[in-house]
Amino acid sequence: MEKINTISKEILAKITPSQADRVKIKALAEALQQKVTLACLEEAVSATVRVEGSVAKDTWLNEEPEIDVFMRLPTKIRRKDLGEISLKIARKATEDASLRVERFAEHPYLEAFIDDVRLNIVPCYDVKLGEWLSATDRTPFHTDYVKEHLPERSRGEVRLLKKFLKGVDAYGAEIKTGGFSGYLCELLIIHYKSFIATVRAFAVYTQRDAIDIEGYYSDKKEALHRLFPEPLVIIDPVDEARNVASAVKPQKLDMLVGAARAFLKTPDVRFFYPPKINALTPEALDVLLENYGAYLVFLTLGNIEAVPDVLWGQLYKTRRALRKLAELNDFLVLRDAVWSNEKTLSVFVFELEQRILPGVKKHFGPPLKREKECTNFLSKYASNGDVVSGPYLEDSRWVVELQRKFTDVVEFLRTNLRDGGRNIGVAELISKAFREKLEVLVNTEVLEVYRHNKEFAEFLTDFLSGKPFWLRLA
Repeated sequence: MEKINTISKEILAKITPSQADRVKIKALAEALQQKVTLACLEEAVSATVRVEGSVAKDTWLNEEPEIDVFMRLPTKIRRKDLGEISLKIARKATEDASLRVERFAEHPYLEAFIDDVRLNIVPCYDVKLGEWLSATDRTPFHTDYVKEHLPERSRGEVRLLKKFLKGVDAYGAEIKTGGFSGYLCELLIIHYKSFIATVRAFAVYTQRDAIDIEGYYSDKKEALHRLFPEPLVIIDPVDEARNVASAVKPQKLDMLVGAARAFLKTPDVRFFYPPKINALTPEALDVLLENYGAYLVFLTLGNIEAVPDVLWGQLYKTRRALRKLAELNDFLVLRDAVWSNEKTLSVFVFELEQRILPGVKKHFGPPLKREKECTNFLSKYASNGDVVSGPYLEDSRWVVELQRKFTDVVEFLRTNLRDGGRNIGVAELISKAFREKLEVLVNTEVLEVYRHNKEFAEFLTDFLSGKPFWLRLA
């Protein structure tokens, strides 16, 4: 415990904003708030403009300050017009920004950078508690709740939890990550009181449970089984019908559980500041893939015009569809992943047990006791040209051996994706990219892509290792 306390103090000293940091961020936040307010007036839009998020709650990390300014707009504005109106205001308020990017959550918002500080200008409706018209309407109420219930002494505990989750790649509720949001971290500290108590709680996590800070549900089983199917349930204190942890992917929850156990066993600052991934040299990768044992299949895509949340949603949907398609056709997928720089290159990776399947597969029919199904089976296969052998009886059921249509996974993917693959579940934008240019690479054929993309090289090196960095700390 002494070592954990020492590490916590060391990390807090690095991530807690200094007085100079606070002065700078406060000035930027107030200036942006004023600009947004002025832009609203110029556009004749009545709005309440307020700083929200971690800056308002004083739970931000000095290494990555992020200012969220929310416009609470009149409910008379139609949903379909909300994005256009708010973006017009946001653009006017950030004319001096070094970079501006239009993002999309439930509706569009603007991300900008001034003095290397990320600024988000987000619209929501000016509603009463519980009368939500959009997901972002809750945010001002979240800010008020945390400011009221999170003691000042606990703000550092939130910072430690955020930094730990960032270190083990489980922080961020955006679609790309599917991890823990800042608000979720704050609620966990309100509930467990400290960073280390939160870590200990997740280290012993074995089954679904609900954290209900406000005690909305006298019977937690009702909340778990009737309302919330997710593996982690944190009832929103300002909305009893919402699970704050609904965006957390099971994989990210598992990552936190495993990392929490490892940290308690071997405390180390590297859980907060993970070591940099040193990409294999192309020559080392060439040797590794030549002797890998399994087959790595890569599908590469060029530029796709979409905001990140939309892009990642479509990439993940497509990855699931392609894995399902491969497995339904007997190509055993050991692992899969997708990587993107969100600009010029996206890559699907499928690790397969084998590239080439036998030319014949065994297909089991119904047991003899199901007479009607047997009749149908025999009618279908008794004179079928795809049958290599059978129908014959084995263990009291009919069996046939069929000629496979595809034995090579590369040919299989190229054929099924030639028209974009919409009929097999490929997302619309990805389907369009496949139709324009489809590249299917196996093992060392990816070396050219690897050589020219540093970030992809780091991703693939990490993927091939397969071992979380914190397992190497023991």
